[in-house]
Amino acid sequence: MNFRQIAMIFALSLGVGQAAPALAKQCGNTSAGYNAWVADFSREAVANGISQRTLNEAFAGISYATKTIWYDRNQKSFKLTFDQFMKKRGAATIIAQGKKRKSQNAALFQNIERKFGVPAGPLIAIWGMETAFGGFMGDKDIFSSLTTLAYDCRRSELFEEQLYAALKLLQTGQLSRGEMTGAGHGEIGQVQFLPANYVKYGVDGDGDGRVDMIKSRADALASVANYLVAYGWKRGQGYQIGEPNYDAIVGWNKAQVYQKAIAAIGKAIDG
Repeated sequence: MNFRQIAMIFALSLGVGQAAPALAKQCGNTSAGYNAWVADFSREAVANGISQRTLNEAFAGISYATKTIWYDRNQKSFKLTFDQFMKKRGAATIIAQGKKRKSQNAALFQNIERKFGVPAGPLIAIWGMETAFGGFMGDKDIFSSLTTLAYDCRRSELFEEQLYAALKLLQTGQLSRGEMTGAGHGEIGQVQFLPANYVKYGVDGDGDGRVDMIKSRADALASVANYLVAYGWKRGQGYQIGEPNYDAIVGWNKAQVYQKAIAAIGKAIDG
């Protein structure tokens, strides 16, 4: 039985307009209980306002993402020294390319700084570090990744929140099912926002009436600026270690070596 059939059976069992009681979904650290977890979640999601149509579309063809679990347990680059990390992530190339992009998109970065108070450097550093300026945004199906991580016992609550947000992005039409590919933890777009952050902090940077962090660099970069402001960014203040805005960079990524890299790369780009 596939997940669409499972979800349809649970929808029929609820009846029209009938709310389902909360289920005690069982997390697991192997694939053995994954199908049962998805079935239980599907029933719960319908009761919480996710349409059956959305579930059918989202969960068609999903599977337990073994590679996602492996990656979640083996993020070794964050254990490197600063110099090792900068070399591994291609910091010199990001700086060189970042300076060109700052010049090529001068009006965009000026508008973002005028609105949010965030200069180009840290935005470009994040853009380059996350996806090589949109060059590679990930090739993983985020619904396979997010259901796997929400089922996994390590951080179930965090990733169940992300799964609900991804379903809402699909249900509201902000993203199509075909666009919902990304990195191993369900990150989406040119700056790799988790779905809940996409919903909460995404802004329309190009004025077309839609938040599209996949195709629109303006939306992606303005959304990063909006995120940093939400984490305490102060207009006109510095963002190096010990300066007021470094804490906002800490809010972007919890790995200290990553924080230091963003600050250093941003400073080199801003000059």
